[in-house]
Amino acid sequence: MAQINPYINFNGNAEEAFNFYKSVFGGEFSQITRFKELSSPEFPIDEKEANKIMMIVLPIGNNVLMANDVPEIMGKVNENENRSKISIKAENKEEADKLFNGLSEGGQVEMPIADSPWGNYFGMFRDKYGIEWTVEYDPTK
Repeated sequence: MAQINPYINFNGNAEEAFNFYKSVFGGEFSQITRFKELSSPEFPIDEKEANKIMMIVLPIGNNVLMANDVPEIMGKVNENENRSKISIKAENKEEADKLFNGLSEGGQVEMPIADSPWGNYFGMFRDKYGIEWTVEYDPTK
């Protein structure tokens, strides 16, 4: 079966955000690559971009969450866009509460986590980095 792994663009704070995500989900980064590691005469990297993240990967269960910092030359990421959300399917209510409360800390809750009209335990928020998430537990599964 195909696997879906979210990939997030940041404006220079990918490492900070991913350290926060790691504090909530646990685990260790399986990859951290900085732009300076790719620097060569054919691909020079500006000094102010050198320590920014070209790729960071955090395994979460059988999936991974990935990200990078967008180089300034490519423009800013619109952190208030409302096109997509990262959806988390929790294994139980306690895990759903832990992830919802941890990830939404310092962010903006759009829908508090609670029993939903469709029968699932569900909540929705934008974290302190502008990333939108949903957390859901289906008690029938």
